[in-house]
Amino acid sequence: MFLDHVGLSVADLDAQASWYSNALGLEQNTSFEVESLQLRGMFLTSPSGIAIELLQRSGSRSGLQASSPAEALLTQGYGHICLRVEGVDSLHAQLLAAGATERMAPQQSPEPGVRMSFVADPEGNLIELLDRKGPVGS
Repeated sequence: MFLDHVGLSVADLDAQASWYSNALGLEQNTSFEVESLQLRGMFLTSPSGIAIELLQRSGSRSGLQASSPAEALLTQGYGHICLRVEGVDSLHAQLLAAGATERMAPQQSPEPGVRMSFVADPEGNLIELLDRKGPVGS
């Protein structure tokens, strides 16, 4: 079993698709609509297999808008997506330049030998950047 994709409900599908494509180099593909739900969606993918499904539904409301990872942990449920990357510091800076908001500057993780940071996308969704070399828990 493996994780297939992450679904993210957004206010502005076109703007968020553009931001994720430009900021992370994800390819926009597989757009769809479910008229009965007033729902539009799109998958964004990378050659490495990352897949994010952006979903825009008429009448949706903003959820958690945490100012830090610690604040996000005060709300139960999904709090962030995490991208495993080789250069936390450089991608963190790249995302800030693309319009992300810093939520935690690059620093050592509580896991030995792992570097991490957090940013928020233009709608406030948390993205963790992590440079873990081996499998989770190793």
